[in-house]
Amino acid sequence: MLRVLSVRSLLLCLALLLNTQLVSAMSSSADSSGYTQTRHPIMLVQGILAFDNIAGIDYWYKIGTKLQEGGAKVYVAHINAFNNSIDRGEQLIHEMETLKVLHPGIEKFNLIAHSQGGLTARYVMSVRPDLVASVTTVGSPHQGAPIADLLNGVFADDTLLGNLFEVVGNAAGSLIDLLSGDDVPAGDVRSLTTEFTSAGAAAFNQNFPAGLPQTTCGEGPQQVNIGGHNIRLYSWGGDANLTNILDPLDYLFATTGLLFGSAGNDGITGRCSNHFGKVLRDNYPLNHADLINQVLGLRGLTATDPLSIYRSHANRLKNAGL
Repeated sequence: MLRVLSVRSLLLCLALLLNTQLVSAMSSSADSSGYTQTRHPIMLVQGILAFDNIAGIDYWYKIGTKLQEGGAKVYVAHINAFNNSIDRGEQLIHEMETLKVLHPGIEKFNLIAHSQGGLTARYVMSVRPDLVASVTTVGSPHQGAPIADLLNGVFADDTLLGNLFEVVGNAAGSLIDLLSGDDVPAGDVRSLTTEFTSAGAAAFNQNFPAGLPQTTCGEGPQQVNIGGHNIRLYSWGGDANLTNILDPLDYLFATTGLLFGSAGNDGITGRCSNHFGKVLRDNYPLNHADLINQVLGLRGLTATDPLSIYRSHANRLKNAGL
């Protein structure tokens, strides 16, 4: 009897081992199948705190690697941690032009941008549409962010507190740029916060309106033609604040989310404010950091895996010939 059980146990172990190997092989096959292999390379454009990697931690936590595993060519922008979107956009244009010189096969880029990165990408596509195949914004506050109005009110320009805010903010931004290895000029934290006030966002949108909805909480065009160049436009965002009690950033977003009252938001960006181009979804149960798989992949137990969202979108771009 014991011998029979031993044989059965051995067979069960072998079956489990074979199944594990099969799943692993299938996963490897899926990763090498070109599922995320877009025609044009993907450029990941960060929001504020725009580092690529500091102390082994990626801003886009595991996202770039996951896209590359499926065949995508991925770059990460080198832009100011704290600055306005126009200056950051000029830095990104310079980087994209340099990459085209270094890699003559590159024609354009698919820009996937988080938070402020969405406005940076909108500026780039508006002034250099020849460099852009598509723009996808993720949790971007296209209509401004209440936290910016609060900061500019508490730390008003030309006041003692305001001057201290600028000195500390600019120093922190320069440190982040240095640690990230970004060879960029000094940033300007005041121009950042001003851009995302209600008035600042309205001014930016007036100058760079392409892709924005024409109605409140509406949907923008899926494609625009700028200077003879067709550019596909997409967006997605979240409307959760406290998603994982182990994530320290969740408590920040739970607090800043109070500024929205009862309106849906991710802690920084309102649900309607994340609308741009074709709205793929505006209410993932993810907060502002969850959208880039931070911190360290912590999120709600039943929330959609951000890595799968990015993989699916890369495949969408691939199928669109982008």
